[in-house]
Amino acid sequence: MAASLVLAAGANDAGLVAACGPKGDRSWMCSTVYRITGDATAADVADALAKPIRILVILVVAWIAVLISRAIISRFVRHLSGGVERLATLRPGVAIVDTARMTPERSARRAATIGAVLRNIAAVLIWSIAVLTILEELGVNLAPLLAGAGIAGIAIGFGAQSLVRDFLTGLLMLVEDQYGVGDVIDVGLATGTVEALSLRTTRLRDLEGVVWHVPNGEVHRVGNKSQQWARALVDVGIGYDADVDTAIEVIKGAANALRRDDEYGRYILDEPDVLGIESLSPERVVIRIVVRTQPQEQARVARALRARLKVALDEAGIPVPAS
Repeated sequence: MAASLVLAAGANDAGLVAACGPKGDRSWMCSTVYRITGDATAADVADALAKPIRILVILVVAWIAVLISRAIISRFVRHLSGGVERLATLRPGVAIVDTARMTPERSARRAATIGAVLRNIAAVLIWSIAVLTILEELGVNLAPLLAGAGIAGIAIGFGAQSLVRDFLTGLLMLVEDQYGVGDVIDVGLATGTVEALSLRTTRLRDLEGVVWHVPNGEVHRVGNKSQQWARALVDVGIGYDADVDTAIEVIKGAANALRRDDEYGRYILDEPDVLGIESLSPERVVIRIVVRTQPQEQARVARALRARLKVALDEAGIPVPAS
């Protein structure tokens, strides 16, 4: 009985080798199908389908990994602002990133910017690994390919130093939160609203609708008009025969009334400050008033304040020179 089992096992092994090849070279699907069916033709079909199925599995796993990475990154960036603010309590006076408190809108824009960049990086890494794995499944020898890629990378690194600088500068811009999508910035080369930010370039749209693509390495200084708060500055010229103290009281009253206004009051952060006489000219005395506002709302507040001042000065009978 035992001898017959041994002979049967040997026969089966011989058939398995004939159908699927020697151990170590046969596919799992081919050997499984042959053991279940005992049919060499079915095993051949399974062997032919094994490689495409493995490639399909790799693609599906990569796709799922991209989805998971996006979910993890989205969850991470939602808590990013709180984590950055907590850095300020670790070492007072020492900070790697800007630890100033952000408004909810600012935090949302920063999270969107960093999240988009991190999702792109994760997707590129995952699909690159998937492509290399598929090439290995197809029998491509990756050693010469990787060696050639390393040599090419060194050559490109020497020849594209500006590209490396753009990437490093873009990374520091994101970490330091110098600006983000939706901010109005002045980078010297152009001024406008940030529409997109990557590790290599920043895309701006100016007031005329022109789109500017600025390499991050070319940004040597940034003026951000959207962070924390802004200031509306209005100069009011009155005639020399007007009483300055009365004019200052009228200007302050108009500014305080604007702050209590339901439409514009939400844009004003502090009590308006009348600085006094700013300059003298042969025609007028210039009084300056400043109002701290929400970011990017200084122009709106300044226009509304000028309208209020015009009405208030006319009602008080304070002359305003024509030029």
